[in-house]
Amino acid sequence: MTEGDDESRYRYGRDREMARDASRVEAFSDAVFAIVLTLMSVDLLQLGPAREDGSGLPGALWHEWPAYLAYIITFAIVGQVWLTHHNMWRYVIRVDQVLLVFNLVLLLFVAIIPFTADLLADNLRGDPFDQRLTAALYVGAVLGEALVFNLSWWWARRRRLLHPDLDPRLARAVARRFLLGPVLYVIAFAFVFVNPLLSLCLYLVLVGVYLIRGPGDLPSSAR
Repeated sequence: MTEGDDESRYRYGRDREMARDASRVEAFSDAVFAIVLTLMSVDLLQLGPAREDGSGLPGALWHEWPAYLAYIITFAIVGQVWLTHHNMWRYVIRVDQVLLVFNLVLLLFVAIIPFTADLLADNLRGDPFDQRLTAALYVGAVLGEALVFNLSWWWARRRRLLHPDLDPRLARAVARRFLLGPVLYVIAFAFVFVNPLLSLCLYLVLVGVYLIRGPGDLPSSAR
């Protein structure tokens, strides 16, 4: 075989580009989640109850309750997103350019959730317009990540990036569960126009719903 034959055999082609597994994507994503949660905890240290007016600690803590509530809800939501991401990517065995972009967009929404939570904490006791605006920004970030999850799963199924032994019935069940997320978030957002605080509490309820083991989650230890 001549050198010219080797060059013609290994000539560049778009359909011959090397594929890659999902290990780097998962490692990078976990790092982003860890940084977001760490920054939230550091930011909470700056919310120590000030007692300049001589009031007691219970009163000072109560004064900062919007910030603490926003922190709890946001930590729960970001933690739930990490759990869903962790469970979903167990089935992804290789990635392509589009799936990488979808994952970056997902992390964009995750990274912006703490910012919207700060806005929400600062305006939860403001006038009704500011309450609804900040709540809308908050739900926009949460709804965005839920929609990107749906797009990522749909694309991975369509492009056959999932494990070949994955039961198609399980893949469809996971897709249905992902579709439920945006619907529930929109319902919670509707309560913003009734009571912004009630809307936030509904987010905690939704997180609890997703903590119940469903299709695509890790099996129980008994199994």
